[in-house]
Amino acid sequence: MLATLADPPLTGKQLVYEPKYDGIRAVAEITPGRRATARLWSRLGNEKTSQFPSVVAELERFGSAAGRPLVIDGEIVALDGDGKPSGFQKLQGRIHLLGAKDVARIEREQPVAYIAFDVLRDGDDDVRGEPLARRRERLERLLAPARSQTLRLSEQALNDGRALHERAIKERWEGLIVKEASSPYQSGRRSPAWRKLKLVHEQEFVIGGWTEPRQTRQHFGALLLGVYEPDRPGLVYVGHTGTGFDHRELDKVAKLLKARATRQSPFSTPIKTNELAHWVRPDLVAQVRFTEWTADRKLRHPVYLGLRDDKRARSVEIEDVPQKKPTKGQRPKDDPHGEVAAVVAQLQALEDARKDGVIALPDGSRLGVTNPAKLFWPKLKLTKGDLLRFYATVSPYLLPVVADRPLVMKRFPNGIDGLAFYQQKKVGEKPPPGVRLEVLPDGLDPMSEPGARRFVGGSLMTLLYMTQLAAISQDPWFSRVQSPLDADYVALDLDPDDHAPFSRVLDVARWVRDELVSLKVTAVPKTSGSSGLHIYIPLPAETSYESGQLFCQIIATVVAAKHPKAATVERKVKARPRGTVYIDFLQNILGKTLAAAYSARASEFAGVSTPLTWNEVDHGVDPRDFTIVSAPARFREVGDLWARVRTGKPADLEAVFRKYGAS
Repeated sequence: MLATLADPPLTGKQLVYEPKYDGIRAVAEITPGRRATARLWSRLGNEKTSQFPSVVAELERFGSAAGRPLVIDGEIVALDGDGKPSGFQKLQGRIHLLGAKDVARIEREQPVAYIAFDVLRDGDDDVRGEPLARRRERLERLLAPARSQTLRLSEQALNDGRALHERAIKERWEGLIVKEASSPYQSGRRSPAWRKLKLVHEQEFVIGGWTEPRQTRQHFGALLLGVYEPDRPGLVYVGHTGTGFDHRELDKVAKLLKARATRQSPFSTPIKTNELAHWVRPDLVAQVRFTEWTADRKLRHPVYLGLRDDKRARSVEIEDVPQKKPTKGQRPKDDPHGEVAAVVAQLQALEDARKDGVIALPDGSRLGVTNPAKLFWPKLKLTKGDLLRFYATVSPYLLPVVADRPLVMKRFPNGIDGLAFYQQKKVGEKPPPGVRLEVLPDGLDPMSEPGARRFVGGSLMTLLYMTQLAAISQDPWFSRVQSPLDADYVALDLDPDDHAPFSRVLDVARWVRDELVSLKVTAVPKTSGSSGLHIYIPLPAETSYESGQLFCQIIATVVAAKHPKAATVERKVKARPRGTVYIDFLQNILGKTLAAAYSARASEFAGVSTPLTWNEVDHGVDPRDFTIVSAPARFREVGDLWARVRTGKPADLEAVFRKYGAS
C-alpha cells in the first residue's frame, strides 16, 4: 500500500500520524519451523534478505518465538551514532552488494534497523481487510516481547500530530505519514487513506545521461535527470546533479552508466549542458534531495542520495508539481499558532520591564536576552529590543534567504554610533543549543583565518542569537556550506557617490535591467538598506564564483560604456566622475557578502534591504521608506518578492559569453 502526496491537517478525529522514515520499504515474510526463516521483499518484489543479515536474524528470532506465519510491513533504516533513524544516503552502499564479505563489512560500519508499522498476515488470518487501528493492536501485541535496537515499532500519534510535526521540523525528518485509523490495507494501491506530508523535497528521478567531469573530478561531472509525463514521449529533463558522491559511489555509478551507454538521447527535447553530454538507457533511478522547483520546472540545488532498485523507471513522475507563482510575491507558510507573535510578545515584555531574561522559541529552545532597552539608533530612539522584534517578525521571509549559508558577523555592541568590529575567528562564548556553527576547510575562505567557526543561517535561534550579540545585519555568502565553491547567484551593487541622488541609482538599475532583458536573463532588485541598490541574478547549479564575476563584469562594463556620465566601473573612488553610480561587480568573490534581502542595516535611518518590483524601480521609490519600523507591514502586503531569486530561471552564462567573446 502506498501513500498519496497531500496536505493533510495536523489534527483530525481518527487520524494516525507516523514519521516518514527515509529508508527502504520492505515487507517481511516469516515462516515458522524448528528454526523460523525470514525473507525481505522490496515494494517491487526484489529480495533484500541477503543484504540485511542483522535484520533477518532478528526477525527469525521473533518468528521462532511467535510460532506462526507472519507478514509485516515496515522500513529498513540506517542508524546514526545515537541509534536514531538516519537518511537513505547511508543505505546507498548496500543497494547492489551481493558478496557475503562486503555485506558483513558494511554491517559493521553502518548499523540498521527494521521499523514495523503494519501487519498483513497473522497466523492463518489475512488481516488486510481489518481497519488499521485493529491491525496496529495486533502488531503491538506481537512485537511487545521482541522489540530491540534492530527490530522496532513505528512511532504513532492519534488525532493530534502537532507535537510530532514540531519534532519533524526540529530534527529535519523527511515528513509525516497521515493514515485513517479505519482504513483497510490495499495492496499495490496508492490510496488517499494514507497521505504523505513532506517537509523537505525529495523524490526519485530517472538518470538519462551524464556529463564529462571538470578538472580533477573522476568518471563524470553530473547526472542528467528526468521524469515521465503521461502526455509526453520520452524523458522530460528536470536538471542535473553533481553533488552527493564519494569516491566509492562515483566508481559504482560510473560502471553502471557505461554499461548502459547509448548514442540516442532519451530526453523528449534537446538539452543544454556546460560539459559534453553522454546518454544512457533510462532504467537507473536515483534518489535526490532538492530545495525547490524553479518556475520552469527545474530542480534547485539537487543533491544525489543514492540509487534505488525498488521503483520502476517508467513510474517516475513529478510528485509535487510546481505551482504557478502569484502575481505579487510568494507568501511564507501561515503561522496558525501565533508562534512568531508569541516570541515578539516575550521580547516586548522584557523591554517594558527593562530587564534581562530568557525567551522560549517555537521549537522549545530557550535564548537569553540582555539589555533589550539599549539604544542602537540613538537619534531614532530605536533599541536592541526593536531590532530583535523586527527580526522575529520578518523571520519567515528572511530565514529561507540565509538558510545553509555561512554568515559574516559585524557587531555594534554600542549601537550604530559606537565602534563596530568583524568577528571572523572566534564566535566567543558557547552559544545555546540550536545555534548552527560550521568550520570551513582551511584555505577555502581568504577573508578568514584557519579554524574560524562561522554562523550558518536558517534557524530562528541563530538569527536571534546573532542579534543578541549586536549583529545588526545578516550578511550571507553567495554559496551554501554543502557546496561552498558554487555560487547560487550573483549581484551587481549600485553604489552612488555623495553627489548622486537615488534617482540616478534607479536610472542605472533600469539600464542594467534592459541589458539583462536583451540577454533573456532574470534579475531581481532590492534596496541595499542604505543609499544603494542591489540587482541579483540566479545562476545554474555548479557555477563557479569566477564565471559569475565575469558575467557581472561584462554587464557592468557594457552599461558604464553606454552611460559614462551616470555610471562607472572605476574602482578608485577619487578617479570616479562626480555624481556617478559605481557598478560594483567585485562583490562576487568567495567570502565577500552583501546584506541579505529583509536584513536590517546600520544606516542612520535604520534601513531594511527591501525587495522591489521592476514597476517600483520604473516609477521611483525612496529607500528611506523601508525601515525596521515600517518594512514588516510592506512584506505582509506584497509577500515574498525575493522568492524569485530561488525559483527564477537561471542565467545562460554560456550564451552571454559567446555574445561578448568572453571565455
